[in-house]
Amino acid sequence: MAGWIGSLVGAAVIATTAAGAMAAGGDPLAVHLWKSRVLVIAAPEAGDARLQAQREALAAARGGVKERDLVVVEAIGNGPRAVELRQRLGLPEGAFRAVLVGKDGGPKLSSGEPIPPQNLFATIDAMPMRRDEMKRR
Repeated sequence: MAGWIGSLVGAAVIATTAAGAMAAGGDPLAVHLWKSRVLVIAAPEAGDARLQAQREALAAARGGVKERDLVVVEAIGNGPRAVELRQRLGLPEGAFRAVLVGKDGGPKLSSGEPIPPQNLFATIDAMPMRRDEMKRR
């Protein structure tokens, strides 16, 4: 569990760095471009049950998350970073959304409910870039 919390803290640090890039006129997800796939989880508040469910599902599948170069970035509440991420992806305020963003920076899968890891992995594994990665490994 401690390792998973550390991963979330790392994702928060990365997201903060990305928010800094956005404030400077860039894309809040630019730091991940061509390096990582990103699951953006937007929730109206930290206690949102769907946010907790998504976190738990990912924690249970952390090996698959790591294997697929997937990082998690959270947009919780109405702080500047959350607003920037929601604007970047065209997400409504005050609603839960989970959005898978590919290494190319484009949204690949979006849901108003937590996305089961097996659905995330199937979507990622069908991507041409991921198929190339699997061939090389």
